[in-house]
Amino acid sequence: MAGGSLLMLLDDIASILDDVSVMTKTAASKTAGVLGDDLALNAQQVSGVVAQRELPVVWSVAKGSFINKLILVPSALVISAFAPWLVTPLLMIGGLYLCYEGVEKLAHAISHRGKKSVEQAKAELDELKAGDVDEAAKIKGAIRTDFVLSAEIIAITLGVVAAKPLGTQAMVLSLIAVLMTVGVYGLVAGIVKLDDLGLYLSQRDSRGARGAGVAILWAAPFLMKVLSVLGTAAMFLVGGGILTHGIHAVHDGIARLAGSMGGVAQKIVPSLLDGLFGLLAGALALLVMLGVSKLRGKSH
Repeated sequence: MAGGSLLMLLDDIASILDDVSVMTKTAASKTAGVLGDDLALNAQQVSGVVAQRELPVVWSVAKGSFINKLILVPSALVISAFAPWLVTPLLMIGGLYLCYEGVEKLAHAISHRGKKSVEQAKAELDELKAGDVDEAAKIKGAIRTDFVLSAEIIAITLGVVAAKPLGTQAMVLSLIAVLMTVGVYGLVAGIVKLDDLGLYLSQRDSRGARGAGVAILWAAPFLMKVLSVLGTAAMFLVGGGILTHGIHAVHDGIARLAGSMGGVAQKIVPSLLDGLFGLLAGALALLVMLGVSKLRGKSH
């Protein structure tokens, strides 16, 4: 009898683990797009840090990401159990924040474009070489951004496992949290050290290794620039996508418009419209924040 009970228990455990594996694979495929955005954003966030401090900064952000998920996973389970209606409003707040942050970055870049003197550029370069970049501010900014993207990953995963028992939900959410964090920050660490790899290879005896090193050194700055642009675009695409999905009229309108098109446009147009909506929402949020700041300044 005891042996039979043990076999039944082992069978139940195997069944649960199999279910967890299937659900984790499904959730991972659904969150792959956010993973790409997360990678671009975080590689952008740590750019500008002196070479010797790149990996410590990435590690600090990764630790912050784990803490984010330690907060988000239990919170998601509590919300799923007691207030599932809260998921969408909370996600929309996060989406609006991403759009606001993206517009703020654009506004800062535009307002400072062409205004930098040779002396200022030299001073910034000297600060970078000396390691005087405000690492704490970069790390905090990256962790804040990670929190929003992690929340979306957890929310998407929660949607996949919503009908499953609480234990299965907890295991799948925990696995996705760990896999996504290790995957993103492992890749970010590799990207930010590409220039060191290029330098190492360029000093080897082999002609092939030297050629590869030179090619990496040539391409690395362009890759970081591309990631910076993609990171900002991702803020609008991800944030705008969250907002449009939360506003049914807008989402249905975009779906109808895309449905009337054919071929590649049917797949591309929704993302473009999500990004445009995110840009407009972020601009509106920035104007509101500037207005509030002026009012508070006048009141003091």
